[in-house]
Amino acid sequence: MNTFELDVLNMLLTAPYDSQRRLAQESGLSLGAVNKAVQNLRKSGMLDDCMRPTQNARSLWMESRTRCAVILAAGFGMRMVPIHTEVSKGMLEIRGEKLIERLIRQLQEIGIRDITVVCGFMKEAYEYLIDAFGVKIAVSSDYAQTNNLYSLAKAFSRGKKENLYILPCDLWFEINPFREYELYSWYMMAPEQDAESVFRVNRKREIVRIRAEETGDRMIGVCYLTKEDADQLYEKVVRVTSAKEMKEDFWEELLTGTKKMTVPARVYREGRVIEINTYEQLRNEDSDSMHLHSDALETIAKALDTDVSRIREIEILKKGMTNRSFRFSVDGQRYIMRIPGEGTDQLINRQQEADVFRTIRGLGLCDDPVYINPENGYKITKFLPDVRVCDPFSREDLEKCMRKLVQFHEMRLKVSHPFDIFGQIAFYESLWEGNSSVYPDYEETKRNVYSLKPFVEKKAGEKCLTHIDAVPDNFLFYTDENGKEQLQLTDWEYAGMQDPHVDIAMFCIYSLYEKQEADDLIDLYFSCCGEGKCNAETRAKIYCYIAMCGLLWSNWCEYKRLFGVEFGEYSLRQYRYAKDFYRFAVQQMKETE
Repeated sequence: MNTFELDVLNMLLTAPYDSQRRLAQESGLSLGAVNKAVQNLRKSGMLDDCMRPTQNARSLWMESRTRCAVILAAGFGMRMVPIHTEVSKGMLEIRGEKLIERLIRQLQEIGIRDITVVCGFMKEAYEYLIDAFGVKIAVSSDYAQTNNLYSLAKAFSRGKKENLYILPCDLWFEINPFREYELYSWYMMAPEQDAESVFRVNRKREIVRIRAEETGDRMIGVCYLTKEDADQLYEKVVRVTSAKEMKEDFWEELLTGTKKMTVPARVYREGRVIEINTYEQLRNEDSDSMHLHSDALETIAKALDTDVSRIREIEILKKGMTNRSFRFSVDGQRYIMRIPGEGTDQLINRQQEADVFRTIRGLGLCDDPVYINPENGYKITKFLPDVRVCDPFSREDLEKCMRKLVQFHEMRLKVSHPFDIFGQIAFYESLWEGNSSVYPDYEETKRNVYSLKPFVEKKAGEKCLTHIDAVPDNFLFYTDENGKEQLQLTDWEYAGMQDPHVDIAMFCIYSLYEKQEADDLIDLYFSCCGEGKCNAETRAKIYCYIAMCGLLWSNWCEYKRLFGVEFGEYSLRQYRYAKDFYRFAVQQMKETE
């Protein structure tokens, strides 16, 4: 039986229908499709001549009772900025009802009692559901490094599931979409276009991949799987996650072939379905929601002398290593707000950062803040359109960036606080909460790097305000209102008094340069200074800085790991800089003796 026939049979098993025309009206099928489905159902012994289900049909129906559900609620919900750190998406309320509670009630209304909620971020908020609704809780401890495929694996870790619903936690259905009996597997789609979707539903209800120039249909995210299909998915999930594969993928990838999904579509037309992905979607659906309160938005309103309701086009920007930032507009002017990231209050002295911005204001070095709070680190700047960052492998970009860096260093600006590299190495290490390093040879590496300290202190020149985080991503190219290209440095959080040559080292290690590439950048910087090539002693000193800063940021990465933040290759390469450039520095120092 095909899906059309099964849909017609399911309707007739649910309620009597006196005509095929009425069946067509309520099913969304054409009258011809209904007529053909009824004929085939009669031939297969599922309907009698009066269009009534037979005993064979009722036996099939009883086997198709829905049995269990998995609700995926582990993720950060980053697109809910600026409230993404205050509430988990499943706990958002619309019209006084939590999203996840509504979904659980709708599942229980059709008889499902075996419900597993997979949580991770703010997992404690979900614990009460065990007592309130009798659900099971599974915790995805690696939610920060994996996508929801691994969340599904947590639900499956307790055994196979039969006749299974899989759904996200951030949906609100006007009419209960779940049914006591489901005759076949499906994935839910909505009859509307979605620019983010890569699938569309064809006339056969197949979910097929679209071409790059096409727009897909909206994927709602709810799926039903019969026992057979659920067993197959279980085997795939176990195989993939055991091998530590597909960590960044959605679980739907396991339902997807090269051209289409392995299950057909169920096109949901019964009522409104709302997916709450962003703050503005929540505000549009329920302007009285208790979760609309946001310190960040109230700060914006006060700083720009406006009303929260006039703050529009809120959009998260690329997740940074230290902060979470979002773009917004007020009366046509666009801005960026920075919100300090997890654990940042331990890492950054916001009073010192504010002092740096006071020192460099009006010098053309940076995006002067419209607002900065030295207490909590909130910062608002005007949005620069069509910005691009430095390409660390473009000679043209590097020349411009090094000239800008030299220009800044030659200003010899002063602030009242230093940036002590060795002090910061020890400080980050102290934040590990008594844990030892993840690297077995850390103590040896640390001793080697610390042995460079006397040479650096002897060779360091006059200290001045140094950016410290002068990395390619913080050099911003943009076009001003006169059509002229401009270049500025952003993110001055770590800036302080230091040998300015530290900025060269930082640029190298963030770019993941090999030794030759680092040497080329060092020579380029001194060429922009008008000094030609770097002398041997200064090169040895910069090698020392690369080793020192590698250990510094390796320790920083180890601290951030405590908050579930991982940096992949970056963290490994920082530790390698500490080891490799220690050896290069020692060799170079010997050659200068």
